[in-house]
Amino acid sequence: MTNLKTWFFTEDCYPDLPPQDEWDSIRVDLPNSLCEPENANRLYNQYLDIWCAADEMGLDIMINEHHQTATCMVPAAPIMLGILARQTRDARLLILGNPLPNRNQPVRVAEEMALVDVISKGRVECGFVRSVPYEAAAANILPYQGSERMWEAHDLILKAWTTHDGPFNFEGKYYHHRQVNIWPRPYQQPHPPVWITTGSAGSTDPVARHRHVAAIFLAGYSRVRPIFDAYRANYLKHHGEHAPLDRLAYCGLIYVGDDEKAAEKGANELMWYMQANKVSEPWKNPPGYHPPQVAAGIMRGAHISGSGAAYSTDLKEHMRRGNVFAGTPDQVYEQIKAFWEYSGGFGHMLMMGQAGHLSEQDTLRSMKLYNEEVYPRLRELAATWDPEAIMEKRKAMPDMDHAEITDLSVDFVR
Repeated sequence: MTNLKTWFFTEDCYPDLPPQDEWDSIRVDLPNSLCEPENANRLYNQYLDIWCAADEMGLDIMINEHHQTATCMVPAAPIMLGILARQTRDARLLILGNPLPNRNQPVRVAEEMALVDVISKGRVECGFVRSVPYEAAAANILPYQGSERMWEAHDLILKAWTTHDGPFNFEGKYYHHRQVNIWPRPYQQPHPPVWITTGSAGSTDPVARHRHVAAIFLAGYSRVRPIFDAYRANYLKHHGEHAPLDRLAYCGLIYVGDDEKAAEKGANELMWYMQANKVSEPWKNPPGYHPPQVAAGIMRGAHISGSGAAYSTDLKEHMRRGNVFAGTPDQVYEQIKAFWEYSGGFGHMLMMGQAGHLSEQDTLRSMKLYNEEVYPRLRELAATWDPEAIMEKRKAMPDMDHAEITDLSVDFVR
């Protein structure tokens, strides 16, 4: 039976900052004097407690990694993953991801992931990402040809995971390694499941060819179809069969409240993630990172969101775009159901359920409501998935950039 899995996600932010007009950028050059170690300790333990609660509820867990920013205090995601491997029992543990172009030693990544996979008894799912433009300077790397470097590192890592008859040498365009023979080897054989983030239709071909999971973040109604449809077409081209539902994943901000007032309050707290992402122009557009037409647009002053639409920090607008799902349990289910059907279906819901000053108590309440009153219905929905039937149903759903809020039964944002 086809199923849908939900992965709880928080970026482990440090939200206790001065007003935005007192600093230029939350990334790269925000002084770390603003990070009080005692407060950071409290926040780290709060986030770990929330992840452990997710495990107890039956949700899976996702973590990610960023550098030199208050939006995410996890510069070493494998360490956090190792802690969770020991402190949780049942949850699958997704790292999305390892920013491979920023790593000089892919073999070290292979070792770290194999180690955590063994500690967790085979619960690791390993994501690889190109990394974001803000972190090129911080990583001391040249920002161009990031995709090429990522895929070469990917090939080296998979070879390290699957070679069991002694050392091998690797000679690539970007990486050169001698006597590769990792200990331990992964618990899962031949290796942990691999995820790759995709931001465009053109980037899906190698992901589909390798049968990896393709994950997209905040792509919304405007881009989910082109990306997912390209993956499905490439998967069919390479393998002669429809892509399974569990090869596609979508990440959105989700808050479930007991009533509309509580939902509005919690969702607005989550919007800190959008509102605090103030970045200086030089860090957005390092030479060579973006395609020329995108780089030129940024230089002309364009401020583009992940969905390709004009940047916004408005809750209502992001709900219309399909980036935020918020409301009572019934409302959130209807919102996700509408988006899921419009997209053609996906097997993984990446639930960003904590950000900013959203309290542990309110986060756990939303998680509980989602787990008990939304998640079971989404699983039932996924169980009905048939690739040909849903595409036929989609023909009656024209392409669109936004959903009508009233169609999603969300009263508090009218």
